[in-house]
Amino acid sequence: MERDYFQIALHTFNGGNWYGWKTHDDNGNKIPNDQRMCYECIKIIKDGATMPSKAEVDAKVEELKQADADKETKKASGKQKLLDLGLTEAEVKALIGV
Repeated sequence: MERDYFQIALHTFNGGNWYGWKTHDDNGNKIPNDQRMCYECIKIIKDGATMPSKAEVDAKVEELKQADADKETKKASGKQKLLDLGLTEAEVKALIGV
C-alpha cells in the first residue's frame, strides 16, 4: 500500500491533528469523498492552527518521499555489502528481512 505522503506532510504542521476536510464547496455543493483530500479542501479544526502554504506542503511531501527513497537505497547498499562479504541470500534475508 502506498503511503499517503500528503496527509503525513500535513501532520507535520501545527502539531498534528489540526485539519479536516470540507464537505461542501463555497456554493453549497457537496464535494464527493474521492475529491476532498486536496489542499483546496483543507479546513482548520484546531484553535490557533495556521494554514501552511501549498508550497510548504508540497516541499514537505517531496522531503518525505526523498527520505523513503534514501532509506531504500541504503537498504539495497547494505544488502549488497553483506553479499559481497560472502553471505548467502538466505542469510541476508534472515538478518535484515530483505
